Parts: sequence; C-alpha cells; structure tokens
Amino acid sequence: MNPILSCTDGSVYADSVYHYTAWAAKNLTSPVEVIHMLDPHRERAEIKDLSGNFSPGMKEQLLDELVSLEESKNRVARIKGQAIIDAAVEALNRAGVKDINAHQIHGSLVEHLGSATSDASLAIIGKRGQAHGEAREHLGSNMERAIRASQCPVLVTSFETHPTEKFLLAYDGGKSSMKALEYVLTTPLLKGMTCELVRVGHATPEAEREMNSQEQGLTAAGYDVRMRIISGDPAQVFSVLVEKEKIDLLVMGAYGHSKVRQFLVGSTTTEMIRSCRVPVLMFR
Repeated sequence: MNPILSCTDGSVYADSVYHYTAWAAKNLTSPVEVIHMLDPHRERAEIKDLSGNFSPGMKEQLLDELVSLEESKNRVARIKGQAIIDAAVEALNRAGVKDINAHQIHGSLVEHLGSATSDASLAIIGKRGQAHGEAREHLGSNMERAIRASQCPVLVTSFETHPTEKFLLAYDGGKSSMKALEYVLTTPLLKGMTCELVRVGHATPEAEREMNSQEQGLTAAGYDVRMRIISGDPAQVFSVLVEKEKIDLLVMGAYGHSKVRQFLVGSTTTEMIRSCRVPVLMFR
C-alpha cells in the first residue's frame, strides 16, 4: 500500500496532524511514514569575516569555538527532533495506527516532498509552522511551495479537530477539481460522509447539466449529495458555507480555470485557506 506521509515539526498543529493522519490511515488502510525535517547539516560554521584586529591564533580559536557551537546546535536539533518523532509515534499508536515508519531527514520539506510523494497516497501538513503558532494571519512558510512540489493530494490540517462527517467539494470544471472529484469517487477516504457539491458562478444550462452529471456520479458511488450553484466570490461563498453547513472538510483543486485559478499566489483561495477553520484537501 502507498504510505501516508505525515509531516510534523512539533508545533501546536502537531496534534491535528496526528489526528487526521490516524483518520486517513484507518480509511485508506495505509501505512504511515512520519517525517521531521532537520536543517541541512553544515560541516563547518559559516564565518563571513574574521579580519580586523584578530591575530591568526585568535582567528583559529574563534573558528574552533564556532564549529563546536554549531555541532552542539546540531546535536540539540537531533535530540529535539527525535523527541518530536517519538511523540508522533506515541500519539498515532494511541489512535490505533501500528504500521508506522518514522525518521528525521536533513533538508527542506519542499525538497523532500518532491520525491517522497511520488509513491505516497496522501501528504498531511499543518496549516502553520512552529514559528507562527496559531497566528491566523500567517500560513506555514513552506506550505504553498510544498503543495506545488507534492505529487499526491495534500491535506492541510486546521488547529481544531472535528469528526469527519460532511465535506464540501468545490468544483469548477477545471483539471484539478476533476482530480479531486475522481479521488472522491475512487478512494475510500471520504466514504460514508455527506457531500456538499458546490460550484461558484452563474447557473447556466451548461453548468447545470455538468453539475447534475457529477451529482449523479457521486450518488451512484454511495454519497448523500446536495448540489448547488452559487453566484459570488469563491472565498466568501465557501467560507460562509463551511460555517453555516457545519462542514468538516473542504475538498478542492489547487488550480482551475475559474476565479479560483490563482490559488497559491495571493489569491482569494489562499485567503480562504488562511481563515478556514477546517482541514483542506487539495489537488494540483
């Protein structure tokens, strides 16, 4: 089975990552690979300028001390990282996940996701990283680039966790939203959940025919579906529906040909993800 890639940095979003990792592992019957990224190891300290009044002996002594300090920082980072990994495994074990491969990796999350997600069924990351905590005005510094790099669907978790009973599928007819729809139809991740199928735009005859066809496909796959076409700004429409309809999960494409197409470049969709209080499952 293709593994679920669970990315943790020990931030306040870690528990949410573990919660939704366990949920996904159960529904997909997939093993879990937990990773914690360490900064690339530097063999020698970076010293820009040791000129001035330092004698050669003083320069060498300072260099040795800085190298020693750098090595100490690396050891502390590894110890801290191992503690984060151990906590993740413990949390997942408590949630019933037993097939876990956990390790630390030197490098950046973006670089790793490019290759690691080639055979993963799902990547799960927290919306905000350790540096930003719960600050709603910040997205995780690497989140947008990570989604671009990922070769599999990405679940961005919210701070709060919810029972996953109802999801909103944002559909616009674009390639990425078609991928989202296909995933919903062919994988067991969301089986048993109620589906709100929503398109933002004008209810033209063509749009209605397409949405009716997609609704029929979802119904045939066993979903309880309510389909709607709503005019307005996508971010505002989806945000209101998430709150009003008590949505537990937002499912959407990362790129499209509608107003949502500017996703990940300061668009309305990025703003929606920033403010949304539920997890967002994205497809590029």
